[in-house]
Amino acid sequence: MVSKKIELWVGFFVALGIAALLTLALKVANSGVGGGGETYQLFAKFDNIGGLKVRSPIKVGGVLVGRVSDISLDTEDYTPVITLDIYAQYSQFSEATSVAILTAGLLGEQYLGIQPGFVDESVDTLVPGDFIEDTKSALVLEELIGQFLFSQGSGEE
Repeated sequence: MVSKKIELWVGFFVALGIAALLTLALKVANSGVGGGGETYQLFAKFDNIGGLKVRSPIKVGGVLVGRVSDISLDTEDYTPVITLDIYAQYSQFSEATSVAILTAGLLGEQYLGIQPGFVDESVDTLVPGDFIEDTKSALVLEELIGQFLFSQGSGEE
């Protein structure tokens, strides 16, 4: 009887440990189980998206305002088109808004950083389906290292 009680307690703690690991994995992946509420979509074209992925965060000054919902290739000019799902409470971005692909840390995860433009009577706000015109592509570390090495190599002669 004592053996059965011990087995039951061990099973309970193993199940509790698995649930804790699953919760931790979801927090680390920053994906969660539920949705983030109402969203609207904006679009942006980039020359190079680096390692940006679907579900990457979209931030304004470090505050999460949405997530990347799709990455596709424009069939006309073969440039990446990013679909941004912005939470509905952040619906007052002006047409002067810019977006850049940034990196969390030196070799960290890439995310979209939005720099809100000025709000004025002469500048309209972005509506669902609009393209953000002012974009800054990702800095690819390998390209920067290559440029540095080639510039050092040509300067020695």
